Amino acid sequence: VQLQASGGGLVQPGGSLRLSCAASGSGFSINRMGWYRQAPGKQRELVATIISGGNTYYGDSVKGRFTISRDNAGNTVVLQMNSLQPEDTAVYYCNLLYRIPSTSTTKNYWGQGTLVTVSS
Repeated sequence: VQLQASGGGLVQPGGSLRLSCAASGSGFSINRMGWYRQAPGKQRELVATIISGGNTYYGDSVKGRFTISRDNAGNTVVLQMNSLQPEDTAVYYCNLLYRIPSTSTTKNYWGQGTLVTVSS
């Protein structure tokens, strides 16, 4: 299983950015996929996640501003971030919880982080 994340960068306060994360490989099914973030000196926190049934969950600080969605195949999730503020500055990590049916195991996988900087 591999994760390929894209997006991020520098944006002014009030601006928007989009993060994308694609899972690839074979022999697995996705239980949950989403984004976490970690700001300097702070713990990693949930941004948004979408489970296999389609329900979405958001961290309190991003509710109403960020939207997570996935493609029809369910292997790519997109995080649309609007009304970005300096406190959204962090390294954003794609996270995948997946199951391998052949071994009846569930694994949690972190992608490489992508930096989002909100600054004027």
